[in-house]
Amino acid sequence: MAERSFAHEVRKLRMGAGSTFTGEGILAVTKALLQSGVAYVGGYQGAPISHLMDVLGDAHEILDELDVHFENSASEATAAAMLAASVNYPLRGAITFKSTVGTNVASDALANLASGGVKGGALVIVGEDYGEGSSIMQERSHAFAMKSQMWLLDPRPNIDAIVRSVEAGFELSEASSTPVMLQLRLRSCHLYGSFTAKDNVRPPMTVKDAAEHPSRQLDRIVLPPASFLHEKEKIEDRWPAAVDYITSHGLNEVLGEGTSDIGIIVQGGVYNTLNRAMELLGVSDAYGNTQIPTYVMNVTYPVIDSEILDFVKDKRAVLLVEEGQPDYIEQNLNAILRRAGSDVALHGKDLLPVAGEYTATAVTRGLHAYLSKYLPNVAPGTPTLLLPHSDPRSPFAERVSAEVVRTRPPGLCTGCPERPIFSALKLAERETGEHHVSADIGCHLFAINEPFNLGATTMGYGLGSAGAAALNSKDADRPSIAVMGDGGFWHNGLTSGVGNAVFNQSDQLVLVVDNAYSAATGGQDVLSSRADSELRSTKHPIEKAVRGIGVKWARTVTNTYQIGKLRDLFVKALTTEEPGPKVIVAQSECSLNKQRREKPLRAQAIKDGKRVVKERFGVDADTCTGDHACIRVSGCPSLTIKANPDPMRTDPVATVLDSCVGCGTCGANAHAASLCPSFYRSDLVYNPTWRDTGLARLRKGWIGALSRGVERRAARFEVAEVTA
Repeated sequence: MAERSFAHEVRKLRMGAGSTFTGEGILAVTKALLQSGVAYVGGYQGAPISHLMDVLGDAHEILDELDVHFENSASEATAAAMLAASVNYPLRGAITFKSTVGTNVASDALANLASGGVKGGALVIVGEDYGEGSSIMQERSHAFAMKSQMWLLDPRPNIDAIVRSVEAGFELSEASSTPVMLQLRLRSCHLYGSFTAKDNVRPPMTVKDAAEHPSRQLDRIVLPPASFLHEKEKIEDRWPAAVDYITSHGLNEVLGEGTSDIGIIVQGGVYNTLNRAMELLGVSDAYGNTQIPTYVMNVTYPVIDSEILDFVKDKRAVLLVEEGQPDYIEQNLNAILRRAGSDVALHGKDLLPVAGEYTATAVTRGLHAYLSKYLPNVAPGTPTLLLPHSDPRSPFAERVSAEVVRTRPPGLCTGCPERPIFSALKLAERETGEHHVSADIGCHLFAINEPFNLGATTMGYGLGSAGAAALNSKDADRPSIAVMGDGGFWHNGLTSGVGNAVFNQSDQLVLVVDNAYSAATGGQDVLSSRADSELRSTKHPIEKAVRGIGVKWARTVTNTYQIGKLRDLFVKALTTEEPGPKVIVAQSECSLNKQRREKPLRAQAIKDGKRVVKERFGVDADTCTGDHACIRVSGCPSLTIKANPDPMRTDPVATVLDSCVGCGTCGANAHAASLCPSFYRSDLVYNPTWRDTGLARLRKGWIGALSRGVERRAARFEVAEVTA
């Protein structure tokens, strides 16, 4: 169950020639693939590109009508290897995944593909997860494109430009027999716009046709001596063919030509930010009518020498806006200019930040410095955006004291079934001592933060167990602990982690967090998902898989909210004398996906007048001791503090906010950790029956009767105090 359904939007994919297609970036990419006659598509979900996989899944009927093969790949390496279908057959294929981590996983297959070359167009759509919105290491896809000599498209963040890049990507790939990478920035994937649609095209050759008419070319297989010829082909044949296609089809753009004797060169994906900076400085408008000639590199690799030299021939200076580091393009441009004997001044990271995302502020500051040097009369003064933070006119001026606003680390969602797992593990370590914990990619990685503080390293998706391999000493008095999610387990963890631990007889505890989906990437199904799927095979237990490769000690917990039982199981796994890896599969459904499924059903039931019960938890302020241990062992966003209602006590008490989903973790924690018994459960009953109403009256009356004596005694004390 993906976090978002495109079942309604995919109807637009049937639009024919001349229609105006309006929609999100990833939906437009899918339409462009169909217009281009793609024969097969694969990929692995992951922000910022994950919804493209969801769109393709929801569009399976349209894909089937066009004989387009689509599948969710087990990993990025699986997806990249699919492109082998384009090596010997004129099949257009596309794959997609998050980069740079996805490109790293797929690197072996992509490198072989780039060496042997392709006959059909091969397009690798990478979600460039770089900058402030990223959750991964800060690296660029550019390095891989250069290393393997795959052409890299970086279109302007504009729906029409993105669609044209998809279509041109296939053509460029076929013209140069080279796979092409199409880089989409985080915001490009989700921007909205429109373009004039074309008819969808059934692939001239389908995967069925290719399978029934097998073909092979020995010189396309990457083995010596063919592999040495491939390198020669790249330089002598494929590169010139790519340059010829790029120049003849005008993939790169020059805007505002002849308006000034200085210029700007910019990566296509950064163009919108650059134009906003130019607008703020008064040298462009919102529509891109610039007063400074701008060369937009919609193709950032290869760099076209002739276009660069032609652009700078009448310029005193040019500014290169290249986001990220190292400065690959700047080094390339310096080589081109100096070899040609050009004396144009090239500026780049001397005026712009060396690393980090090029935000509007960063680009405006660098552009302002550039214009001040070469056109001081064009952009006089300092824009408000660049005022020092101490200036009250600055949008970044401090409005509230930093001491008032406390930082809060990112954490698990309200009701997340992973929270009680790590609470139980912390409680288990009270008895067993601390352990080295090797973390993994996924929601569970939030356990490295407060209040759990569990996890020392994370080395890649599904590599939690492998990351602890070196620390499995036979002489140590305690095992290491490795964590991975169900998505990571099926992606890489089964073989690289658990299989490796079995093979090397590692005495580690492997905790597999099974929340029924690849939850961190948007709630897509995996092999062990319990949901029925008409498109994929599910319901394959993780415990069965690990036992199948030799794990002897394996347990599955089907309710992670039973913290006491889970704590005892952790203690048992960490203290048992049985050799080899121990695996605990902790199962409970992702709270977000559960709410997405249950909320509409509950709302409809209430609307239909049916009886519906919703569990809620609260804190008895009279019982709460105010030490907040319950918060420290849980970290639930719904569990916070409020002023103490007792005037004789000053410490704030714990309280549960209305965002509570009734998972019960707070109360289970209090019981397992022997904290104060202040939590209570209440049931909110919608459309109550006569029995519910009668019981409520009875309880109210009984409680009132029992409390009258207490209230009378309290009143006497108050009167005595006033008299005294």
